[in-house]
Amino acid sequence: MREADNMGAFNAFNVSATGLTAERTRMDIISKNISNANVTRTANGGPYRRQMVAFEEKTSFKEVMSKLENGESITVGEGVKISKIVEDQSPFNRVYEPGHPDADEEGYVLKPNVNTIKEMVDLITASRGYEANITAMNTSKNMCLKALDISK
Repeated sequence: MREADNMGAFNAFNVSATGLTAERTRMDIISKNISNANVTRTANGGPYRRQMVAFEEKTSFKEVMSKLENGESITVGEGVKISKIVEDQSPFNRVYEPGHPDADEEGYVLKPNVNTIKEMVDLITASRGYEANITAMNTSKNMCLKALDISK
């Protein structure tokens, strides 16, 4: 068995593992957003700014085509990686709270640009993605076990 064939048997596990890591990071950032939804003063001086996770594929189509053109063996689909964690640049919420210590001279306070309902929807989506990767990993495991049973 060639090394490329052997690696192909475990590629599905690697792809699912990258998906699990990415969705877990996404859930951690969403949790951070929810927990800071009322923070009006950060180390930077302003209110907390919502964060988002950006994903990208590990192997781009361009890289796959380049390998094919050079006659190299390829493994299509190497999973996902986190390209960056970015701050949402949407405006802060301006709320009238004249008694708040961070209120301006007009009585308005800048609150974080975190919408708890949107964060909960994103959390459900990330959770479903995490579950889908677990299902894919379990299916791959069962396929490998069945292959071993056949060889007996």
